[in-house]
Amino acid sequence: MKEDIRPGTFIAAVGADSEEKQELDPQLLTANKIVADVAEQSASIGEFHHAIESGLAKISDIYAELGQIVAGIKEGRESEDEIIIFDSTGTALQDVASASIVYEKAVAKEIGFSMNFSNTVTKKRIS
Repeated sequence: MKEDIRPGTFIAAVGADSEEKQELDPQLLTANKIVADVAEQSASIGEFHHAIESGLAKISDIYAELGQIVAGIKEGRESEDEIIIFDSTGTALQDVASASIVYEKAVAKEIGFSMNFSNTVTKKRIS
């Protein structure tokens, strides 16, 4: 709920990835800076769509997409007290980029283990 959140809080709302799921009070979304991975997706199936359905917001109220902030097109946090909500519905490209970074760091630190996924697996038919 809006009144439960302290100034300066960052909320990663990653649980709403379908129209039925909801984690946050829609009024919390309308009172703070909203960043989405993909604005259209956030407005249709993300956390933000509940604020739109309630008539409290419109898609243009989304401050930025994550890519705009990463590219420096829009500012991220602009004050210590600002509450930012990241409405992440998920994109495959971001998943691949994140996995690549984790993989590169693991290789550099020589942690983890390698797996060969290119072997052909033959399934035995049971009659």
